[in-house]
Amino acid sequence: MRREFLTPALLTYYKDPIMIVEGHMQWLFDETGRRYLDMLAGIVTVSIGHCHPKVVEAVRQQNELLQHATTIYLHPNIAMFGRKLISTFPKGSGLDKGVCYFTSSGSEANDLAILMARVKTGCFDVIALRNAYHGMSNFTMGIAGLNTWRQPMPMGFGIHHAKLPDRYRGAFGYDDPEAGKKYADDVLDLIRSATGGSIAGFIAEPIQGVGGTVEMPPGYLKAVYEHVRAAGGLCISDEVQTGFGRMGDAFWGFESIGGPGVIPDIVTMAKGIGNGAPLACVVTRPEIAQAMTKKLHFNTYGGNPVSMAQGLATLNVILEEKIQQRAKELGAYLMDGLRDLQKRHGIVGDVRGKGLMLGMEIVEDKASKAPAGTKCAAVFERCRELGVLVGKGGLNGNVLRIKPPMCISREDCEFACRVLDIAVSEAARA
Repeated sequence: MRREFLTPALLTYYKDPIMIVEGHMQWLFDETGRRYLDMLAGIVTVSIGHCHPKVVEAVRQQNELLQHATTIYLHPNIAMFGRKLISTFPKGSGLDKGVCYFTSSGSEANDLAILMARVKTGCFDVIALRNAYHGMSNFTMGIAGLNTWRQPMPMGFGIHHAKLPDRYRGAFGYDDPEAGKKYADDVLDLIRSATGGSIAGFIAEPIQGVGGTVEMPPGYLKAVYEHVRAAGGLCISDEVQTGFGRMGDAFWGFESIGGPGVIPDIVTMAKGIGNGAPLACVVTRPEIAQAMTKKLHFNTYGGNPVSMAQGLATLNVILEEKIQQRAKELGAYLMDGLRDLQKRHGIVGDVRGKGLMLGMEIVEDKASKAPAGTKCAAVFERCRELGVLVGKGGLNGNVLRIKPPMCISREDCEFACRVLDIAVSEAARA
């Protein structure tokens, strides 16, 4: 039926695609009843666990009262969720006095964030990063720095792509304490050489997701934000995958990766915000959002009462059940296991990330660092056969994406590492 009635552009994982029909917390089940440990979380979307009982109950209650009302009417859910969401931002950041604009997807949120920056500044040029992914709308496709996600048509007008600050493959490595500042110099050069000197903004993920878990180096965001603001631009942090405690040591990725005092002007979020609901949001300071009032702007499903109920219930669980602390502790435990695999296997070139947003890069050998997409695919397939679902990404398809629901246990981490050990060993021998 899928082949007959759905678009052929849809992607499926695995040579023999699996049918997922049920989920409970960190576990997924196919139509035969087989259980899989979910180490991808629906592409970093299920933050607190599949079908979390508190979320299910909140949605059930709201569905029985009212399923849809747009923002042309008042409804308590959107205001309560907005208030709770704003309370998660650092005190004194300006964003703790910010406002929310709810949408239905991360693509919409990033599209809106760029529009806000352009309207507020009166400038058009925007700087993004190579290897970046920010969504699949026609506009956000143009922001992408990966050819695999760009259709062959005119797009990305006014978007300029800076060099990726990749400490594994780039000119400045993990051993260079000034790597962040050196990579940031390329953004300054880009402003001076490819724009009129004034720009609308800069957008980046604190850790690239689809691009292969590439973490921005220490000092990078601080230096880039300074360059961007000196050119009149606004700084946008794409937290679609890095937000809501997933970094472990901070609630938002810009806090964890940027460090103290590094505050964006606009933050976009989706995926983990609703634990699977089609929900996203743009948060910014009131004076930036005010620029959008010059013309009418509207989102039919943004603020949907059911989505708001699911988002608020998810956020309450994240805060009440100390999910961020779990991400920190279990992320460190899982990282130790992955680094042990890196030491023991010649095809594991790099292990990187923070909290429960981790990546493992598969290479032909550590000396050449040649991307090993075929070996990565073999590991990916074998993990599935052994009961663990991971993702893969990066331009060369050679990075395993390990980003589970944040309800996993130490035993789950140990099981995942044992499965990876078997799969990597077999791929290396093939």
